[in-house]
Amino acid sequence: MNASEPEARLSVSAALREQGEKVADRWVQLQLERAVLGAGLTEAELREEADAFVDALRTGLETEQPVERVATTHPELRQAITDLSLRRARGGATPTATSLAVLALKEALLEAVQTQAQDTQALYHAAVFVNRLLDTAGALSFATYVEGREEIIRRQSRQLLEISTPVVRLWDRVLAVPLIGSLDTTRTQVVMENLLQAIERDEAQVAIIDITGVPTVDTAVAHHLMQTVNAVRLMGTDCVISGIRPPIAQIIAQLGIDLSAILTRATLADALAAAISLTDRPNRAADPAGLR
Repeated sequence: MNASEPEARLSVSAALREQGEKVADRWVQLQLERAVLGAGLTEAELREEADAFVDALRTGLETEQPVERVATTHPELRQAITDLSLRRARGGATPTATSLAVLALKEALLEAVQTQAQDTQALYHAAVFVNRLLDTAGALSFATYVEGREEIIRRQSRQLLEISTPVVRLWDRVLAVPLIGSLDTTRTQVVMENLLQAIERDEAQVAIIDITGVPTVDTAVAHHLMQTVNAVRLMGTDCVISGIRPPIAQIIAQLGIDLSAILTRATLADALAAAISLTDRPNRAADPAGLR
């Protein structure tokens, strides 16, 4: 540790303790002047955020942690940085703007330290200390922002998948999933989860998987379909695949994919007719494999 670091730490801590409110006010002002937000935050929200951040910074410096570890190890300060970053990530601010919001605190804090520094050398050491402290905070805010945005993107992607794969009730105890576009592992998982939940909720006897909107069928797509069909059957529900157009039928035959154990129909209307027949059978348990 540099011999001047303890004095610099004391100087910065004193500035936060004695001028904390002024530092928070100045930080809010700098953010508003430089328009580094883009997150829809009001001035009152900024002030509340700044008060919490500055207070956490002060208590963090009162610990014995090295300056480079204060932001990452002090629980209150780490939480304040996390809250700031995630709030901006959800509001649509850029990662650069988020980091600049944290780094703007440097100027506000240095202005407060300057009023307490005894000489130029002391001010220099305090400035170096502030840079080391808030550079770490800025890096943490950037990393937290990126993680937050990735989580938001994952959640939005899943929501889009769920919207694009609705489970529709066509008849009493008959459900259908109209698939449009490509079918990959992630989408298959969403389809399976939504369909199984709907089967349990509606006590469905037949589930129709319509692939009219699927442009092509290869081995991977067929494998995904088989997984879904098997999961549906484990729920005690019959499964019908519709939308087997002539080109799709040719591809399936050429690939040697065996769908003989699955009830298939050319159109959704044909599949619905078959499903109604299945639900009208007096003894479904005698023929659980489906209508042939």
